Amino acid sequence: MRLKDRRAVVTGGASGIGRATALRLAAEGARVAVLDVDAAKAKAVLADGDPMHLGFACNISDSSAVNSVFEQIDAAWGGVDILVNNAGIGRGPDDGSDQMYAGKAERAAQLARGETPTAHGDQTMHCSDGGWAHVLGVNLNGAFYCARATLRLMARDGTKGSIINIASTSAANGDGPIHYVTSKAAIVGFTRGLALEVASRGIRVNAVHPGPTATPIMHGLPDSLIQHLEAGIPLGRMAQPEEVASAVAFLASDDASYATGSVVTVNGGSYFC
Repeated sequence: MRLKDRRAVVTGGASGIGRATALRLAAEGARVAVLDVDAAKAKAVLADGDPMHLGFACNISDSSAVNSVFEQIDAAWGGVDILVNNAGIGRGPDDGSDQMYAGKAERAAQLARGETPTAHGDQTMHCSDGGWAHVLGVNLNGAFYCARATLRLMARDGTKGSIINIASTSAANGDGPIHYVTSKAAIVGFTRGLALEVASRGIRVNAVHPGPTATPIMHGLPDSLIQHLEAGIPLGRMAQPEEVASAVAFLASDDASYATGSVVTVNGGSYFC
């Protein structure tokens, strides 16, 4: 019960790493507000069975929506102690992902046949403005909006809280869709800059680098790519969401009281960063 009576917000909390994190924080004694684009799913994680928890529909790429939800959380709890910026997406409209995956698959097939490859995994030249903005809007802008709303409450109340941003190993190795890699690399910079900014208030800001994890975001990837990812993991498998949630719970707790600006890597050894 390391988090007894702490008030935690988890974005993208209805599935995958977010859901596992919400359940883990609750198991450690925290009251948890789950934010997701689907209100019913957000409430179903914890709030439907326990009135001490909350569930909200929230498009975190909309700053006014974020502010409104945090006002409701504040009205219910009188503040926030923990924020987990987990919500993230890997694709946007007309973002060149289809061309990239098709090109990579064809290039791999050409190499397997012993041919000189002529196919390329191009994405950037096919990515629309809207596709780029959509992913950055959720993964980066949304994290900023939620952190800003959280910090306003923490500063008001003198709360020595904890913010944990979910980044990705792709931020270090560059492997993935261009907008996703960019957004996750930016999250690392955001984490470090914010950690220095709010350290004088006793607020800690850290990040977690998951590697390939068995979450819904992986479902849209070609099977061949998933097999390629798993083959490159020294531990021989993808992470389970609960394994990433364990790292988040540590960073949220007083066990990590001297950790700020850090990036905890949970990737099975697939990349050292």
